[in-house]
Amino acid sequence: MVMVGFGTNQTAKDSLLFDIQHRNLGGSLFLGYNVKNPSQIKSLNTELQSQAATPLFLAIDQEGGIVARLDESNGYKETYNHYQLGTEFDSEDSTRAVAALMAGWLNDAGFNMNLAPVVDVNVNPHSPAIGGKDRSFSNDEYNVYLHASWFMDEFHKLNIATSLKHYPGHGSALEDSHNGFTDITDTWEDRELDPFKFIIENGYSDAIMTGHLFNENWDTKYPASLSHYAITTILRDSLGFDGVVISDELFMDAIENNYGLDEAIVETINAGTDILLFSTNLYNGKSLPGFIISLVTEKVNDGTISNETIDEAYNRIMDLKDLRIITGNEDYEPIADLPKNISVSNYPNPFNPVTTISVTLEKSSEVSVRIANSVGQIVQNLEKSRWSAGTHTFRFDASNYASGVYFVMLDTDNNRQVHKMLLLK
Repeated sequence: MVMVGFGTNQTAKDSLLFDIQHRNLGGSLFLGYNVKNPSQIKSLNTELQSQAATPLFLAIDQEGGIVARLDESNGYKETYNHYQLGTEFDSEDSTRAVAALMAGWLNDAGFNMNLAPVVDVNVNPHSPAIGGKDRSFSNDEYNVYLHASWFMDEFHKLNIATSLKHYPGHGSALEDSHNGFTDITDTWEDRELDPFKFIIENGYSDAIMTGHLFNENWDTKYPASLSHYAITTILRDSLGFDGVVISDELFMDAIENNYGLDEAIVETINAGTDILLFSTNLYNGKSLPGFIISLVTEKVNDGTISNETIDEAYNRIMDLKDLRIITGNEDYEPIADLPKNISVSNYPNPFNPVTTISVTLEKSSEVSVRIANSVGQIVQNLEKSRWSAGTHTFRFDASNYASGVYFVMLDTDNNRQVHKMLLLK
């Protein structure tokens, strides 16, 4: 249920890999600074996918025009934007040709999700996030539906999932939700729902991205992205959408400046959203997925979020992965459901500053033991050798480390175990 972007430094990458390997991270978002050239992109996607027990959504924004992460700056080409395709050319052949070109790029690079097309109706051609950036196909809602359908079809031919955006319609807004609270109460028109409605009626079940768009007539407290009425009552129950709902980026100013992170996460999930999207994988220097997992676990345990809500989101996500995902890596071998032939413990736990780690093997194996901090950085390599069956113990001295959570990461020939320790000084 979590998709995160990641920075270019080693700490961000180490944390991302740790979250993929040990927290079953659902997906990763690539931004402009993550994509250098075709070879680098393919290599990175292959590396990330190869570490996942459950195949990842590897997502990118590739609309064409100004919002195209793959372009002439990193080994690809400049592409036409939605407005050119839907209004200036208004040709099925042109829209399909541009979409097919970009779909081929994504497929070759190892991406399996495109956070596009934009189906916002161009109600206000000067709207700063949409019309002002030529991101809408047309002022005519039916024309938006047609071009979006042709666009998506070319990606679906290569089993690349798509995501319509920005529900319930950003095309009339006077503000940009990247930059602050965006109130569409007095500008939004009912016809902005039509492209979503038409596409859903045509059998669409990939993903729809919600916008951070406040409409007082729908919800007097929350924007659509956090609103149960907007997502469950209207999108799911009224429009009949049973696919994946993904939030727009949850660190945008429209959310961050008006709602606390805890509140935003809880309300987004309870609204009926399946995937929480963030531009970064670190929060206060630590793993953001780790923080989210802890928070959601707490809220499930105290009844704020129901188990049923989590199960329904999981099932929708897995249905889409089953429908669309191709890992693009012939050497990919899942690590789930392997025999549990090892156990790991430590005593004392919590400890200060020394603890004894015990590892029990049922049979002889090549063993690697590493210690990682809370953001997934390896702080010590303790052992790498072949061990006999039985119990092995060794000492971990954390005198030089700060208080916090640490993980014993133990790999054998056919298994992986992670054990949590707490250093309290």
